[in-house]
Amino acid sequence: MEWSESGPFDPPYRQRAGYVARIMATNALVAGFALVVLGVVVTIASDSGSVTSLIPAFIGAVFVLIGLLARAKPDLHQHLMHGAAVLSVAAILGSLGSVVGRGSSGWALFAQLATVVIAGVFLALAVQSFRGARQAGPAGRSG
Repeated sequence: MEWSESGPFDPPYRQRAGYVARIMATNALVAGFALVVLGVVVTIASDSGSVTSLIPAFIGAVFVLIGLLARAKPDLHQHLMHGAAVLSVAAILGSLGSVVGRGSSGWALFAQLATVVIAGVFLALAVQSFRGARQAGPAGRSG
């Protein structure tokens, strides 16, 4: 029996790869929305007039854009998720650098640590996904 190009009769490794691709795009969207909410809430709660309090929201907007693009263009999914992983590393290093270098306190410290946690969880999930795709081999990779 021949396997179809796509559909319910795909071999299990292809079905899993597509599922993981959708999950990673969803993870990017969730991380992005969480960072946008974080930036907006901290800006409002701290009554900050500075645009720097919205940095998590700007990073989150890029995550959302990447997640939406990954869903719309499955052939670019792999590249987009690697870009999202790089973005999460930059968010982690930038936030930690600011905490250590400037000695943040109050809402700024909360926003920076929350950014580290959100980006760190996304990065851990991305690495787990990348390792799974590598173990599956070229046939099991999507995008």
